[in-house]
Amino acid sequence: MPVGSASDGSASVGSATQSPRRLVHLLLVVAAPIVALLLPLASAHAQPGVLVHPGMEIHQDLVRCTLGYVDPQTRLAFTAGHCRASGSVSDKQGTLIGTQGSFRDNTPDGTVITANHQITDWQVIHLGSDVIINNVLPNGNVLVTDPSVLPLVGMPVCHFGVVTGESCGAVESVNNGWFTMASGVVSQKGDSGGPVYTTTPDGRTVLIGIFNSTWGVLPAAVTWQVASNQAREDTITAASVSLPAPPAQP
Repeated sequence: MPVGSASDGSASVGSATQSPRRLVHLLLVVAAPIVALLLPLASAHAQPGVLVHPGMEIHQDLVRCTLGYVDPQTRLAFTAGHCRASGSVSDKQGTLIGTQGSFRDNTPDGTVITANHQITDWQVIHLGSDVIINNVLPNGNVLVTDPSVLPLVGMPVCHFGVVTGESCGAVESVNNGWFTMASGVVSQKGDSGGPVYTTTPDGRTVLIGIFNSTWGVLPAAVTWQVASNQAREDTITAASVSLPAPPAQP
């Protein structure tokens, strides 16, 4: 008998108990296509198991950049400030991994840069609670931070970008919150925000910068210690501003 068709008119107990079941079945038939349409929308905002790591490709609206560092303890990630957009951060496949947080960016455009010019270019990303994070570079090395390891002229250094991959050379100059590299370090658009690191005598891979841009022919990065200190200061300032004012004394 087709769903919704009339019965033979008898008022038996059997027909009375079957009508609600038919109604439920009808509702399920109607609701099934709607549920199927809504499921992809929900999964696009919460896909557990996505791996987030330094050196991966990230997208903010139409901007493609490289993730510079991931902190497993705070679940914060860092990239270049000029990579920022409307707020959502996704991986190469378009899966949401986090949201844009505080940032600073005074990267000049079309002006002559001197060593005294202070360049600030970083962005904090708050990673989603459902993503898996680690601090392992694509080359398999664990990327760590150490406030005592600072960029020095002549220091061996490597940079990883999603376009050019890993390229290595040496620090060419250390300036006001940033440094330049030469002797083999290369970059292209999309490498911005990538990690810049050195290998210490004890074999550790230590982050020393977040890739910024190329000044003339020299690739440049903002110094990690400066960027992380600024990010910490901004967080403290924001927290103090949001605290409620103490009640007035009588």
